[in-house]
Formats: sequence, C-alpha cells, structure tokens
Amino acid sequence: MPGYRGAVRQLTTDRLLLRPWTDDDVDFALDLHSRWEVQRFLGAEPRVVTDRAEAADRVARYRSLDDHPVHGVWLITDRDGGRRHGSLLLKDIPLSGPSLPLLPSGETEIGWHLHPDSWGHGYASEAAAAVLAHALGGGLPRVVAVTYPDNHASQRVAMRIGMEHRGTTERFYNARSELFVAEASVSGSGAPRAGSGA
Repeated sequence: MPGYRGAVRQLTTDRLLLRPWTDDDVDFALDLHSRWEVQRFLGAEPRVVTDRAEAADRVARYRSLDDHPVHGVWLITDRDGGRRHGSLLLKDIPLSGPSLPLLPSGETEIGWHLHPDSWGHGYASEAAAAVLAHALGGGLPRVVAVTYPDNHASQRVAMRIGMEHRGTTERFYNARSELFVAEASVSGSGAPRAGSGA
C-alpha cells in the first residue's frame, strides 16, 4: 500500500503480542468480521464482511493508519505461539453529521473486536490497557470509547481499564452510544484519570 511505513509499534503484555496487521492476516480478518456476533455492535448500520476481497480492503485500511505516531490498529495475538484473537484500534473518531464521509472530531477513539473463541479470557482488557497506556504515555491528552447501549461486555472492558462512563451521547458515528473517557494524569505518568466535562 502506498505510504505504508509500518510505524505501528509492537506492544506486549504478560500473555499477548499486539502487532501490525499484514497480508497474511486477511483470512483471519474475514473469519472475524464475517460473524454477526462480532459485527452487531459496529457502526451505525452493522453488517458482516462477505468475501476475502472486502477483508483485504479492511486490512489495507488498518495498515493505512500505521503512519501516525500514536494511532494504529493492532492485531491481538498470543505472545507465545501467535494465535490470533482480534483487533485493537486507536484512531480518530468521526463526528455525527448529515453527510458521508463523516468528518473527524479531533478526538481519539480506542476500540476492540475479538473473535468469539477468544471471549471470556480477559484478552480485550489486557490488550486495551496496553494500548491506552501507549496512547496517554505517547502524548494524547484524552481517549474516548463508545459502545452500543446494549454492549455490556465492552462497557465492562472500558471500566476495567480505568475509563469513566460519561453517559449517553449521539456525538459520534451518527449513533446513540455510551461514552467512556480516559485522560492523561496531571503527573504525566500516562495513567488514566477521571476528568471533568465530556
């Protein structure tokens, strides 16, 4: 892909390696995003990926974020063995608006999408905590997460990693969602802190 420099930094946790997506991951992207149980909470009008070409386009879009110094989309894998679990994203979040494409809001979003085989093991919380620390430690003053009101599992992840629930919003994605916020600590440690205002 033109302009791709592979700037997404690998991150590790006790159990996980978060790495850039590659062309070798397209089949996993198809498996992940062709599942309604994964897609049902994504976007204003959720839909499943239906073919390999669409999955390859998605991986190319993930890789296009690799040129940002802090943002990116990581593939969550086992640290030992490389088993794929899902994706963790840190990117601009679009404002709601009357026309497509939606315009950037100037805020950064964190989000996670895991394969159902990887649910219930704490991988989302472990990976999200690492990326949130990377974001706040990398100079971002604030990171938001939005979830569908019925996506209680993702809401629990956001709270586990130290994000504060700020209520319901329609500010992003032309969708009603629950808003979670983490802000860099005043001490500069990068650890999330609850902030004021939304």
